[in-house]
Amino acid sequence: MNRSWRRFAWHYVEMVIAMFAGMFALGFLADAVGLGFSHDQEPELAYLLMAFNMSVGMAVWMRFRGHDWAGTLEMCAAMFVPVVPLFPLLWMGVIDGMGLMMAAHVAMFPLMLLVMLRRRDEYAHAH
Repeated sequence: MNRSWRRFAWHYVEMVIAMFAGMFALGFLADAVGLGFSHDQEPELAYLLMAFNMSVGMAVWMRFRGHDWAGTLEMCAAMFVPVVPLFPLLWMGVIDGMGLMMAAHVAMFPLMLLVMLRRRDEYAHAH
């Protein structure tokens, strides 16, 4: 694997770490102040809050790494896009709240990769 692809792969790992850091840190704070939502009772709100929390963590890291706002917002959109086809399945009773969370998380990782591949040069060089 050449150097630029190693940087690209490491950047992907950094993004996933930042995403989970935002999800856990902000999720903990939301729960602490009573703003947490149940995946069983309010799956839409629970997912949207979690996607927001992940986006904040990712955006902070991306801006720290020198990415512009357009690229940062594109990556944050990858946190929200998976629910476009999933919410109707939830509303029709095809999946439940946990199914929504699982499917959205599975879809989010390749979506992040697609966003990164779209801007490969930006993600493959060191900031």
